[in-house]
Amino acid sequence: MVEAPSPAADVAFATAESQHKGKFPRLPEKWVSRIANWGVELRGVAPVPVEERTDSRFINVFFVWFTLSTNLLPIVTGMVGTFVMGMSLRDASLVILFFNMLCTIPPAYFSTFGSRTGLRQMLHARFTFGYYLVSVIVALNLCTIAGFGVVSSVLGGSTLAAVSNGSIDDTAGIVVIGICGMVVSFGGYKFLHQYERYCWLFALVAIVIATGVGGSRLARQTPTEPPTAATVLSFGGVIAGFLIPWAGMAADFSVYCTPTVSTFRIFAYTYLGLFVPTVLLMALGAAIGATAPAVASWSEGYTTYGVGGVLDAMLSPAGGFGKFVSVLLSFSLLGNLAASMYSISLNFQLLLPFFIRVPRFIFSIIYTAILIPVSVVAARSFFTNLENFLYIIAYWSAAFVSVVCVEHFFFRRGDCASYDASSETWDSPKRLPTGVAAIGAMALSFGLIVPCMGQAWFTGPIAETTGDIGFEIALVLAGLLYLPARLVERWVRGV
Repeated sequence: MVEAPSPAADVAFATAESQHKGKFPRLPEKWVSRIANWGVELRGVAPVPVEERTDSRFINVFFVWFTLSTNLLPIVTGMVGTFVMGMSLRDASLVILFFNMLCTIPPAYFSTFGSRTGLRQMLHARFTFGYYLVSVIVALNLCTIAGFGVVSSVLGGSTLAAVSNGSIDDTAGIVVIGICGMVVSFGGYKFLHQYERYCWLFALVAIVIATGVGGSRLARQTPTEPPTAATVLSFGGVIAGFLIPWAGMAADFSVYCTPTVSTFRIFAYTYLGLFVPTVLLMALGAAIGATAPAVASWSEGYTTYGVGGVLDAMLSPAGGFGKFVSVLLSFSLLGNLAASMYSISLNFQLLLPFFIRVPRFIFSIIYTAILIPVSVVAARSFFTNLENFLYIIAYWSAAFVSVVCVEHFFFRRGDCASYDASSETWDSPKRLPTGVAAIGAMALSFGLIVPCMGQAWFTGPIAETTGDIGFEIALVLAGLLYLPARLVERWVRGV
């Protein structure tokens, strides 16, 4: 006897069919029924129409970003300032505060595009970068979000390995974290919002306990010299690389919100959800990084298991309870990893036009299969890989933000109604910009960005004096170059 599709399956089937617009083969009805009954979101990257934007629990936007930031990732990023760059806790904390105040603005504002347009973030980017050339931006964004996933997996895996005293190695820990993140991401927007609404509690409690148990040793700061301007700007670049790339996925988490919600409300929820935990946890990481060389057990833990070993050593006075808290800390990264996987699955559908026929959740499986081996390799030199990764992604994402802002505020006068979400526009190359002006502006801006880069493998002539200021240059120069290029494009093509 064949099982009759549920009403939820009927809606899901219609959603999938409308997204495909009859271009692609229908999904088997039996599969649709089962997947929909499991609560999996079947809508992919296609715009969410006004009648389906009914989510009025706007506070969930805050919790998504709060959970995404309440884990080990900001802690280890803060450690870069003291542990790697040799800054004092006070100096690192000041840099953390002021760069966070600035760099949280782009993802917070981009988050407002979701409810106002019904467009996912990379689909919104088509209105600047065009139908075909947006694939370049999607590829860069995929590398960025996937990179954060690698960092999360390495952190979680190393912490599990430290808790087990080596009975579980880094590889096994990475596999566990990766698969758990994939399972959470399957559910889609609604399930993710519910998960992120509550799981931050466990992460926050675990971090508070770890700080309380090991906090007495945080006063043993390693003596440092006053930082140079180059060091300050370089650490600021790391913070920018942590925050600005979230703009590439910001609208994905507000796209079902009722469009009547005020722009300020979504902006404020996103800003506070990112800013508050990131500042506090980066400062905690800076304190840990400044103390680790002076505490033998912490230094030994880092040598053996990396960052997870340091946190496990901090909790060692609590005995078995400390081990339990360490496990909670390792799984605190699931909120970040699951959200990243959700955006990755949407991004993949725009990487190539025909990818839209592949169900969103399939890409979560593909990404997990890539994530695990890459994370295993990255774990061998974690801090070096983290620092280089956060630097590099800041360059392109700052240029991306600059170009999109010029398009939005100058050419569209800040009017979200100018983004036509009908399939005749968002899925038609003729109704969209070519993207040549946008990609050209970003590419040309690297002519000055490269001399301002300060990497372990390359230091430009300007960066030798100023420190790494590549992201600041990208944020200003790309937009300036885009303005005349886009004017010419509109004059020639009319779109």
